This record gives sequence, C-alpha cells and structure tokens, in this order.
Amino acid sequence: MSELLALGASHKTADLAVRERLALLDGQVEPFLHELLLLDGVSEAVAISTCNRTELYVVGEAPEQAVQVLDARTGAPLGEALYSSRNCDAARHLYRVVSGLDSMVVGEAEIQGQVKRAYERALAARTTGPLTNQLFRAALATGKRVRTETAISEGHASVASVAVDAAQALIGDLTASRVVIVGAGENSEQVARAFHAHGVSTMFVANRHRDRAIALAARFGGGSGSFDELPGELERADVVVSSTASPHAIIGPEELAAVMAERDGRRLLLVDLAVPRDIDPACAAVEGVTLMDMDALQRAIRGHLSVRRAEAVRAEVIVEEEIQTFAGWLGRLEVMPTLAALRIRGDEVVSELLAANAGRWESLSERDAARVEALARAVAKRLLHEPTERVKALDGEHRHARLGLLRELFGLEEEVASEAGEAAEVRRLAG
Repeated sequence: MSELLALGASHKTADLAVRERLALLDGQVEPFLHELLLLDGVSEAVAISTCNRTELYVVGEAPEQAVQVLDARTGAPLGEALYSSRNCDAARHLYRVVSGLDSMVVGEAEIQGQVKRAYERALAARTTGPLTNQLFRAALATGKRVRTETAISEGHASVASVAVDAAQALIGDLTASRVVIVGAGENSEQVARAFHAHGVSTMFVANRHRDRAIALAARFGGGSGSFDELPGELERADVVVSSTASPHAIIGPEELAAVMAERDGRRLLLVDLAVPRDIDPACAAVEGVTLMDMDALQRAIRGHLSVRRAEAVRAEVIVEEEIQTFAGWLGRLEVMPTLAALRIRGDEVVSELLAANAGRWESLSERDAARVEALARAVAKRLLHEPTERVKALDGEHRHARLGLLRELFGLEEEVASEAGEAAEVRRLAG
C-alpha cells in the first residue's frame, strides 16, 4: 500500500556545507523529480529547495528509496542531518513549514510562496498525483489561514531584515551607506526593500541579466549594472549582500584582497544569503572584511529576535485542526481500495455460485432466476456491510494493520483504482 514520506535536511539539522550540496538550482528540479519517479516504489514526488532546506515529499510502495537519491547529491550518507516522517506526520511537517513555524525566522512569509512554486514545478513536470495534490493544496490553505488568523508574520521579519540588523550593528546609521546587492531575485528584492526602509538611498544592483537589475534598482532609486562592474562597486561599497542562483562562488579571496587594498582601510560587510554560497568562505580571512553567511545569520537570529510565542502557539492549534481534516481524507484514501476490492470479491463469489448452479434448476423461470440472483447478492452485501462499516470507523493507529489482515483473510488483490484518486492536473494556483 502506498505511503507518504517526507525526507529532508534543514538549517535545524544540517550545516551550510551540507545544504549547499543538497540545493536544487534552476533547471535541476524537473530532472531530479523524474529521477525519483524512476525508482521502484515511488509514484509521486515534489521537491522543495530553499536557502534553508531541501525536502522531498514522495508517495509509493517503497518511498524510502528516495534516501539514496539525496545521499548521492552529498556523496555520503546524510546520517543525523536527514529527518523523515510518514503520512500524517509528514503532512504536519509540511503544514508547519508553510506556516512559517519551522523557519529560521519564525513566521517569515516568503516560505509560502516558495512552497507554492515548488508544487507548481512538480505539477508542470507531471510528478504529482492524488496524494501530493491533496497534501500541497491543503498545506497552502493552512498557511494562508495561519497568516490570516494570527499575527505570526507581524513585523515582516525575514532573513533580509536580519541582514539589515547586522549591518546596523557593524556600521551604525545606514543612511549614508552604499549598499551593493548582487542578484535580482526574490531575496534580493526583500533586501533592497529592507535597506530602503532604513534610509539607504545609495544602492547598486548587479545581475547577469541587466534588465532585471534595472527593474529592481528603479523600484528603490538605485543604480544597476553587470557583474563586470562589480569590482569597482565593491571598492565603493559599505555593505554587499549577495543572493544569486550561481552554482559556484562569484566573490573569491584573491580578488577581494585586491579590492580591499584600494579602500584606504574602510571596513566591508559581506552578507551571503545564497545556498550554494556566492562568497568563498576564505573571504572572511581578508583583512577589513566581515563575512556573514546563512549559518552566521541563524546564530544572530537566535540572539536577538523573539519568536512571538503566543502567535506561534495559536498557529500550532490551527495546524492540528487542519491535520485532522487531512487525516480523515488520508484514511478514506487508504480504505477505499480495500473496500472496493471487498465488494468486487463478494460479487465474484455470487457470480461463480450462480454460474456453477445454472444447470441444476431446470424448471426455474427467468423471473425466479432474477429473484435468486438478487437474493444472493443481497446476502453478500448484508454480510459485508458490518466489516465495511467497521473498517471505515478505524482510527489511524489501527487502520493499516487491520486493512492488511482483511486483505489477507479475503485474498484481495488491490488493483482497483481508489475512488478518492484523481489524475494529476497541470495548472497554476490562484493567488
């Protein structure tokens, strides 16, 4: 019987070096999902990859085989860095992720959009199915409910705002500072907005695609340019925040040392929000440089951000309420194939008996034959009614074992499509 399995590593279990190797960059997601579906025992798959986590949600007869695909990305077993959960526990984990309860900054809003895009990519790759479709739609609805009914996202806390706090701690007043933002994606936009809100008016955006850099810079009154202009901008910058999807470092220690030699002793703060990292860790050893990567930001968050505990508790209550709904749906999904097979088995027994005895009632009229068949089928239906109702009423703790026993006792072949099943549909989500 198919199961739902969640597998992953996050900022809570794996250091940045491990998360870098697990990260799925643009263009890697669809081939990776198809690789998962090539495994025997995996029939559905969705992958989430952000700067703080890489998680797989897989469905199948033996979904744990997906572990080998994750291990292959790191070149070694993940060990304690890997966490996993099944069925309702897996759903609960995803609900908490979407709600911001498992984030580095509790309540951060960006994760909702990241999960939504991950699901849409899986839809487009045609690797979802009945279970993952229900799971992700319900999880996204839960995240929306949490943010509507609680104040967990109040204040718009995010990694970007923590980066601004780090800059203020090192520099002080930021209004006269020059900030260089490398990259023009969602994280870079959040960073630009956060610095602009703190009075930074001198900003430069560098990106491989010049049009995107121009668009982002124009929104916050800054300039823009290509990566070729980056060395000169580094010489003038007070803060550099980098967040690209580059598979390799774009700022190294040798070129940074040359830049620092031209700065007349002025210190430079580098903030690396990318996974894999944009800034070589060896840059931290360059004189006059302060480097903060995602692990360093996480330590800073623990030190000075509140968790908004009361709102987190309220959010957990909402998650549990929604999980009960999902558990009921999952129970029906698990039960229906067995009950369908049980009904078919009952009909087969009746048909076999009628066929075996068809020649023994020489004087039986067509009308009486129909009555005998109707009676036989009614007896079979009545006999199966009680076990059917009891199976429907089973709780999650006992359902799986009891269903297995029922299938064994009646010799059922579960090749009947689940009544709860639906074909994966490819469409974007609204809102």
